[in-house]
Amino acid sequence: MSIMKSESVSAPCQPIVLVPACQRTLGRHPFHVAGKKYVDAIRLAGAVPLVIPSAQPDELSTLLAMADGVLLTGSPSNVHPSHFGEEVLDPSLPLDPDRDGFTLPMIRRALEKGMPLLGICRGFQEVNVALGGTLHQAVHQQPGLMDHRGDDSKPVEEEYGLAHSVHMMPGGQLEAILVGLDEGVVQHHSFRVNSLHGQGVNRLAPGLRVEARAPDGVIEAFSFDGPGFNLCLQWHPEWLAAQNQVSRRIFLAFGEACQAYQRQRLALA
Repeated sequence: MSIMKSESVSAPCQPIVLVPACQRTLGRHPFHVAGKKYVDAIRLAGAVPLVIPSAQPDELSTLLAMADGVLLTGSPSNVHPSHFGEEVLDPSLPLDPDRDGFTLPMIRRALEKGMPLLGICRGFQEVNVALGGTLHQAVHQQPGLMDHRGDDSKPVEEEYGLAHSVHMMPGGQLEAILVGLDEGVVQHHSFRVNSLHGQGVNRLAPGLRVEARAPDGVIEAFSFDGPGFNLCLQWHPEWLAAQNQVSRRIFLAFGEACQAYQRQRLALA
């Protein structure tokens, strides 16, 4: 028994990453759901995904105390525009007020703690709104901007295919993560990404730094000027992440940050 105890103590413990679930009605009943591709990407990062349902305010402290990172997933639903002072532009598009109700305060608390945070698509938009920014509800209706939406009539491999380039701003977290990648992948601070979003950043929230833009100027990545690792991406790096050099670098960097946060958290316990 002493040998088994020694082995369990010395064995490395993987960091835990919270994955807020979306609220969906399947059949006649409500469910909490999270996309498998995000869970798989967290495991690629060397962490353990923990999908959480809609959390009550008094549960957030418990969840954040046990976690080492947060991944905010994409979703068919949009952030409710009431959170940035607007009316709903297109009532036919799905919303998820239950998710808004706990992710927006959770984002602020995670960033205050310096907890690693990775936001993807809807998650990217949630962070901007949580910190006081606004969104274009229909990017394609803005003069001079491209149509960034995907085409769900195509096979999923085509819908999630590379759609346009993004250009990284010098000196940011994204550049630091991707430095040294093959020139066939990143050329002159630019690389290609997929594109499946109808909404996008209008006014960037205070404290956020632009990390990358699309050719039409739409913000495709930003980070928070605060402690710890945080990066928010408008595209979907989780799609076939293991096969994409840019995606692998991003998720491995996120995983390393979660491991460092875990070491610090356990040292203070």
